[in-house]
Amino acid sequence: MAKYVYDFSEGNKDQKDLLGGKGANLAEMTRLGLPVPPGFIITTEACREYMTSGALPAEVRVEVTMALRRLEDAVGRSLGDFHDPLLVSVRSGAKFSMPGMMDTVLNIGLNDASVQGLAKFSDDERFAWDSYRRLIQMFGKTVLDIDGDKFAHALDAMKHVRGAAADTDLNAKDLEELVEQFKTIVRDETGREFPQHPREQLDLAITAVFNSWNTDRARLYRRRERIPNDLGTAVNVVTMVFGNLGSDSGTGVCFTRDPSTGMTGDYGDYLPNAQGEDVVAGIRNTLSLADFEKLDPTSFADLRQAMRRLETHYRDLCDIEFTVERGKLWMLQTRVGKRTAAAAFRIATQLVDEHLITLDEALERVTGAQLSKLMFPQFDSEAKRTLLATGMAASPGAAVGQVVFDSVTAQAWAAEGKAVILVRRETNPDDLGGMIAAVGVLTSRGGKTSHAAVVARGMGTTCVVGAEKLDVNVKAKEIKVGKRVIGEGEVIAIDGSTGDIFLGDVPVVPSPVVEYLEEGLEVALAHAADEDTRDLVEAVDRILTHADGVRRLRVHANADTAEDAHRARIWGAQGIGLCRTEHMFLGERRVLIERLILANEDAEREAALAALLPLQRADFIDILEQMDGLPTTIRLIDPPLHEFLPDLTEMSVKVALAAERGETGADVERDKVMLAAVQRMHEANPMLGLRGVRLGIVVPGLFALQIRAVAEAAAQRLRDGGKPHAEIMIPLAASVMELHLIRDEAEEILAEVSAAEGVELHIPIGAMIELPRAALTADRMAGVAEFFSFGTNDLTQTTWGFSRDDVESAFFPEYTERGVISVSPFETVDRSGVGRLVRIAVEEGRAARPDIVLGVCGEHGGDPESIHFFHEVGLDYVSCSPFRVPVARLEAGRASVSGLGSDTR
Repeated sequence: MAKYVYDFSEGNKDQKDLLGGKGANLAEMTRLGLPVPPGFIITTEACREYMTSGALPAEVRVEVTMALRRLEDAVGRSLGDFHDPLLVSVRSGAKFSMPGMMDTVLNIGLNDASVQGLAKFSDDERFAWDSYRRLIQMFGKTVLDIDGDKFAHALDAMKHVRGAAADTDLNAKDLEELVEQFKTIVRDETGREFPQHPREQLDLAITAVFNSWNTDRARLYRRRERIPNDLGTAVNVVTMVFGNLGSDSGTGVCFTRDPSTGMTGDYGDYLPNAQGEDVVAGIRNTLSLADFEKLDPTSFADLRQAMRRLETHYRDLCDIEFTVERGKLWMLQTRVGKRTAAAAFRIATQLVDEHLITLDEALERVTGAQLSKLMFPQFDSEAKRTLLATGMAASPGAAVGQVVFDSVTAQAWAAEGKAVILVRRETNPDDLGGMIAAVGVLTSRGGKTSHAAVVARGMGTTCVVGAEKLDVNVKAKEIKVGKRVIGEGEVIAIDGSTGDIFLGDVPVVPSPVVEYLEEGLEVALAHAADEDTRDLVEAVDRILTHADGVRRLRVHANADTAEDAHRARIWGAQGIGLCRTEHMFLGERRVLIERLILANEDAEREAALAALLPLQRADFIDILEQMDGLPTTIRLIDPPLHEFLPDLTEMSVKVALAAERGETGADVERDKVMLAAVQRMHEANPMLGLRGVRLGIVVPGLFALQIRAVAEAAAQRLRDGGKPHAEIMIPLAASVMELHLIRDEAEEILAEVSAAEGVELHIPIGAMIELPRAALTADRMAGVAEFFSFGTNDLTQTTWGFSRDDVESAFFPEYTERGVISVSPFETVDRSGVGRLVRIAVEEGRAARPDIVLGVCGEHGGDPESIHFFHEVGLDYVSCSPFRVPVARLEAGRASVSGLGSDTR
């Protein structure tokens, strides 16, 4: 049979799964001999049983009785005794700290009779009645689900009537009267009297803790933090010690280091003659620990010794709750403390210098998410701001600019030196020019993986999406937010870290970590504003350098331009894992693609290809120059051709109107030809239609053009003394025969260029694995492809049957709420489905070609959790946007030293 209840003396800190974080740490402090009030823990297993059956296992009640009797024997008092009552607190305690869980209930065991005994035992009638009113107030709010304001209003009314400035100014009679008022509130709100039997109070509180696991706020917190819903919470039953027994008593919270900055020292607050949550509730001004030392030097010395011992034992920043009861220190809780991103890096390196942890452990103590936060430009928090609306934070950063509603205006204004924010209902490939020109992108529709979000993140452009309160009217060039109208040219500010949208200019503060990444350590230190900034930059450099030294995964970047390639290299990229060539056909070059598509004769087609060739070659020369000596994977054109043609509806209307008006001429005839081409190329589901490798097979000369451009660019770089390492990637292949057809064509072109240019070209040809069939036939694909790069965006779409741009805003919230998914599979790789396909392809691909190079170039290549998975399955590299390269470097190092990674279910 399962054991459901553990005394503190039976557990330790490594049992968080069973005892919860709070219980495991109480047990650990007990084991260390620190002054912990005796108690016991009801396990998370009991909670899981309760959630499954809707009732507590019968054994729990029996084991609680046995634990309670052991507790009574240990302290020499009995629960609810009329003369010398034992009182206990009941607290929730899951494996992970969860603010959404139930509040603590103190003083369980008090009733109309035992309150008299407590008054005699403590020789303090006021204290007894204060403890009783606290029990009813906490129990009513937390266990009986009564609106807490009702108790708070009654307390405030009592203070007003008595002329009391604070709770401590109320005397025993006042508090006795308040208890009766509180009991009346309970009776009026619940239809029953406040429970007088101590065991009933305890049992109801235990059940309330288990019920709190599935409250709305707890579920919301778990979704945000990606905490599984099936962990359950433990219950901690602890003997009460009292900080409200007078001036020689009190309660406090402290940290062994500053959780905000990471600086060493004693940080915390102390409140004399107070109990429980009084310190954090803000009902009275607290004292500093320095004041506490003056007030009670003996208790402070005991606390300082305990703090040092705990930090040494846990080898980390500790967050501690304590109570002083008539001059005696009691430890109520400890845990590894939460900290800011800056503090995380500083503390990790401090502990290395103090020889408490190794550099490997320091690397485990920080995360890519924390590094990412340190890289974001931030709005000045002290500046005045007018909030317009809040959307989804899609791409971090702080951007201020004039509102524009179309790509042309964005580019034109940016060319004039204006900072602009492109505002759209949603973006599409036509908006790329404007997105590049803009300092920020804002949409009223879409989710975190919408076109706007994905492209903006790839470029490192600040982006907020899905701001539904914004009524964006592109034609009228205005945004309506309620009654407020914002027109083109007005200034707004968007925060890509929070999703907030502000009216007007908001000053930003640059990140010293970004300066370090771009300019190097010496420059960043020279420009550091203060010692704290210097410490931070040095800590980031130290840990990131160590990550580079221990990681197995190489980190490449997704870069489509020479500028992106340059930035990627500066930020530590070891190559380009994805160069998307379709972006090279937009803007002014789009007309050349139109000519290629519309060509009816070989001569027209050849002319269009001839015009494109030098442009493509120049693009590749620039990129290869920036990545000289490093692998540069160039993906052949992938999207459906309709994306390079006018919209079908718009063209149909244009041609129909011209016919109705009787218009004639060359432009009209050209529009008719264009409409016919658009109709011919139109597809019901273009993302699963004529795109990728299919284009190379069906559209004569298109892939050949690109392959020739790559070959000639590589040859030019060789002649210029460079060391080009170009690679050609075939997109969307599902059949090995598709690879054969393109590879055969490519090898002919490479041989021809090599001979013509008089150079020896070594350009590997590989496959982008983005369809389930490709992954499942990897052994055959590896017979033709020299490398695989997993395109996890499309692999996720085709595995789940999800349209990335549609489903997140449409039904993902409901899917998350109902437990279908815990996190979007477009954010973190789906290990069970998509991940298994990757694993199969890795194993079978390597079996067929042991020297095959394996990488990933989808959005997941920059996601911390996904990086750990890719390390685990044995990929050679991950590729991500240039701005995520430092994060990927850090996480690849963490994967090597810790083997982290969790099932996202």
